[in-house]
Formats: sequence, structure tokens, C-alpha cells
Amino acid sequence: MTGYQSAHGRLAGSTLGRLILVLPLFAFLLRLGGAPLFDVDEGAFSEATREMFERGDFLFTYLNGAPRFDKPIFIYWLQAIGYLIFGATGWVEWAFRLPSALAAIVWSYATYFFARKRFGEDSALIALAVASTALGPFAIGRAATADGLLNCLLALTLFDVWRHLESGRHAPLLRAFMWMGLGALTKGPVALVVPGAVSLLYCASRGEWRRWLQMVFNPPGLLILTAIVAPWYLYAYLRHGQDFIDGFIMRHNVQRFSGSLEGHGGSAFYYLLAVPLLLLPWSGLFIASLAKIRAGFSDPLQRFLWLWFAFVLGFFSLSGTKLPHYVLYGCTPLFVLIGLHAQSARRAWPHLILPGLLFVLFPLLPNLFDALARSTLGDGFYRAQLGRAFEVADTSYIAATIAGLMVWVGFVFFPRVPVLTKLVVTAALQVGLLAGVVVPYAGELAQGPVKAAGLKARELGGNVVFWRFTTAPSFSVYRQAVTLKADPQPGQIALTRIDRLPPDAPVDTLFREGGVALVRVKP
Repeated sequence: MTGYQSAHGRLAGSTLGRLILVLPLFAFLLRLGGAPLFDVDEGAFSEATREMFERGDFLFTYLNGAPRFDKPIFIYWLQAIGYLIFGATGWVEWAFRLPSALAAIVWSYATYFFARKRFGEDSALIALAVASTALGPFAIGRAATADGLLNCLLALTLFDVWRHLESGRHAPLLRAFMWMGLGALTKGPVALVVPGAVSLLYCASRGEWRRWLQMVFNPPGLLILTAIVAPWYLYAYLRHGQDFIDGFIMRHNVQRFSGSLEGHGGSAFYYLLAVPLLLLPWSGLFIASLAKIRAGFSDPLQRFLWLWFAFVLGFFSLSGTKLPHYVLYGCTPLFVLIGLHAQSARRAWPHLILPGLLFVLFPLLPNLFDALARSTLGDGFYRAQLGRAFEVADTSYIAATIAGLMVWVGFVFFPRVPVLTKLVVTAALQVGLLAGVVVPYAGELAQGPVKAAGLKARELGGNVVFWRFTTAPSFSVYRQAVTLKADPQPGQIALTRIDRLPPDAPVDTLFREGGVALVRVKP
């Protein structure tokens, strides 16, 4: 037993502790295919993977026939395995989301095992609960994108970096180079930058510069890293030349940091607001943990964990492109730190205000969406999609969300229930409602018409184009064919937006729902 562990845990061996151990499976697999693929990101990743099969080319990705330089190859290979397993069965959403879900499960249990050895079973169980139920990990762990996998690999990397630092053993360091290599094949240089900078800050804080240089320039480790990364990057460069440098290195890495890419900007305080939201319902414990930073810096491991979070927060706050999930690269240490300090929580209500607002919001979503649909705010296409809010929200949605709210209120106000028990139950109820009810509802509302149009186009066959429509790659996934943007020719079928379709357009409407229409141009 290490110095961090308590002799008498309150969760270890309890029924609640055993329930926490299965939370990752519940959070990341429950109704994983319950919502259609969301555009643009999920649709783009999924269609790029599907086109690998169509082209018979598994070494580089294309999206609607054009090279896709956004991300390296590893996540597409994993999605291709999922597509082989589930694609033919019609479980398309499962096929493309499964790699992220499995990566998030590994990420959660890796956090648990790391914390258990150093802080004890109780702290590890809370860290596991946070990792598997906080809003941010829940979202990316169920999305057909690269971020769930990257977060898993970053966590494995830095956990092994610490194992090397605390013990001097060589095996964890070599594993860290392996995880970094796979991370670089998943999303690029960020998989090298974060571990390199965090270990540098930690060693610098202790005056151990030489030790850091020995770690970073470890010959066997560099050989492992090079063997994993170099073949595909070299192949991509030989295949696409300067286009690969300009598209992947410059646009999707350098320009993402130096400027606001695709309109995803924000102030320097963007992530200070994003972190508490991404940690719901554990935000209160995170804020309480901030008061212990100074004391924690006297402990080597806590210093390492706080520096990990601080670097990611600072680095991405300086970046021109800001997206909420970027700061999750630094949230894994917060899971562990929250677990460490959770036992000091005494009053439940400060930690339950924000999650309570979320439970109240769930049954009100149809009313909110309907009000937005009737307003003049935002884009006409999305207002038309939201116009189906009450149509899609059947009685089962209303009943489930109201029942969830009532169960939560009844439980949290029940006397003599420990604070941590209330938080764990709140977290489990939150992910249950989100995965089982809310996300499928929101997905059907936002993407259901696109999916239905894609299935209809597949049934009709023939050449289909996007017409006056910002590309919706999920349409191509459901249609099972590449779809290009073009003005349709007489007799040709097109997917268009109803707000951009002239009333006198010479077309026959084949399908219309929400904001989308599938039309055939009259001869």
C-alpha cells in the first residue's frame, strides 16, 4: 500500500464500487447506434472509411472522391474493421463508432488502474466514474471521429512516462514511444507535442534537464516511434507530394494553431469555461480540487498531473482554432485528481446545481427547439430541421426525461445518502438519459431527414448530386455511393435544402422532410 492509500475505503468492495466498475461499458455501449451519424465530422470520417472499400485502397483516404488530408490513417483502419463486422448487417452507426467506444473504455480502465496503484481503490473508483461519465469523454467516446482514440493513446503515453519517471524502468518508456507512434498515426504531431512538453515541464521544475534529454533521445524508443510512423507518412508524401504537406501539415496542423480554421475561433478564456462543462456532473469536485494545487505541487505525482492539465489548457488557449474537445487532451489528469480529493467533499448541493439544470433541460428540449424553429435566429436549414421537434419527441421521450428528473430529485434529497453516492448515481443517470433518450432524439431531429434521404436515394439508384447544399457526407454513407456537388442535369436526382429550392424550380419532389428534399429535375 502506497502512502496515498487509505486503510479503510468506503467504496472498495461495496455494491456501489462494483457498479462503478461496469460504468464504462454502460456509458459507451448503451444505444451506441441509437442516433444517425452527425454531420460534418462523423459523416466525413465514416464516408472516407466507406470509400476505402469502394476504391479498394486502404492506404489513403478520400472523401467524395477527393483526397482527405485532415487526419492520418490509423482511425480509418480501425473503423474499416468495424465496417467489416457490422456494415453488412445495417448497423452502420455501430460500425463506425465502435473504435471510439472501445478506445474510451480502455481510456477509462487505464485511468482506474493507474490511480489504484498510487492513490488506492476508493480514489481509483471515483477517477473511473469521472472518466466514463463526464460529458466530454462521453461525447467523444461515442463519436465516429479520431478524438476518443487519441485521448486514449495520450493517456497511455503519459501514464507510462510517469511509470518510467517514478521507477527508472525502461519498459514503460519504450511503451510510451509506441503509444506516441500510434497517436501520431491517429491525429498527427499533437501526440508527440503533449507528452514531450509535459515531461519537459516536469523535469524542468525539478532541474532534471539531462534526464529529460535521455528520455526523449532514447535510441530504442526513437526506433520504435520511427518504425510506426515513418512508413505511412513517407508513403503519403510520395503519393501526394506537396499537396500532402500543404493539406495535412500546413492546413490541418500549423494553420489550426496559428489561425481560426473553419470558423472555430474563440477568446483566450474559451477553455476556462469549457472545462467545467466538459466535466459535468463532476465540475464541483474539479473546482474544489483547484484549491489544493499549491499543496499538491509538493508531491511529485500531483505536480506531474497538474502540469499535464496546465500545458494543454495554456497551449490550446493560445491556438487560433478552438474546439471544446481539444482541452480533453489535458483532462485525464483531472480525473485522477478529482478521485484523489473527492473524499473531502462534505456537502452535496454545491456539486449538484449544474447537473440538476441539465436534468431540468432534457424534458424542455422539444419546447426550446420549437421556439428556435419559429424564430429568425441561425440558418434556415437548421430551423427547418428543428421544426420537427414535437413530431419527433413522442410520449416515450417526455415520459423518460421527466421520470429521470423525478428519480434524480427523489434520490439526491434522500437523507443520509453520502455525497459521493449521490454524485455517482447522478453521473450514471446522466449518461443513461443522454445515451438512451436525449442523443437519439437530437440525432433524429438533426440528421434523421438526411439519413432517410440517403436511404431513399440508394433505393432509387442512379447518379445523385448535392445541389445548393453544403456537403452532408453522412448522406453518401447511407446512400452507399460518392456524392458530388453540381448543378443537376435534366432527369438527374439531387439532394437540396428546401430553403434554397425556388418555388418554381422544374423538379419533381421524391422525398421531403425537415430541411432537406430529394428532387428529380424534369426533362
